[in-house]
Amino acid sequence: MAAASGEPEADILTQIAGALARGQQKRVQTLCRQALAQGVAPQDILSGGLIQGMNRLGEDFSANRAFVPEMLMAARCMTAALAELKPLMTGEAGRTVGRACIGTVRGDMHDIGKNLVKIMLEGSGVEVVDLGVDVTPEQFVETAQRESCRIIACSSLLTTTMQEMRRVVALAEEKGIRDRVKIFVGGAPISQSFCDEIGADVYTEDAAAAARAAVEALNRA
Repeated sequence: MAAASGEPEADILTQIAGALARGQQKRVQTLCRQALAQGVAPQDILSGGLIQGMNRLGEDFSANRAFVPEMLMAARCMTAALAELKPLMTGEAGRTVGRACIGTVRGDMHDIGKNLVKIMLEGSGVEVVDLGVDVTPEQFVETAQRESCRIIACSSLLTTTMQEMRRVVALAEEKGIRDRVKIFVGGAPISQSFCDEIGADVYTEDAAAAARAAVEALNRA
């Protein structure tokens, strides 16, 4: 059921977006509950409030106006809010745009960047299979096959482990799924030239850009 008036709905969604961008978890949860009580659809809360807040913060992050601590606080807000909204999102509103598997490559135990991308993907309607850290090429490819993932997202924070991404691309080719998946790469030492060199599909500099690119790729598939 939609809210009775567009203005109150827009106002509370704006408040949700602002609270999330500021990392105010309790306020985000309270506002989400208020919006539900007012009759705002869960999907509208997600798209018009939570995702707008993450997009705003993502733009600030890309422009160096926000930093990792702010992104992590907002990610926690998003996780808490999604835990309450997801059970209410059924039918058309609860459908995802596609599925991705994500992980930090073999030999690398860093997960902050990977976790930020996961939150942004989920907030954008992508179903995510999180493989964690120290993930082998075989785990990436086998998961993509088993779970029908259309995106494999690989993260690396170390120059000593970034070559694992090359092995993921090669194994996807070897197993015959390369034409069915888009391979995303990211992390501090990764660049567009490296992405092109290893034959991956998408490189982005931050989590917000990765989520936007993933939705675009899945909608085109």
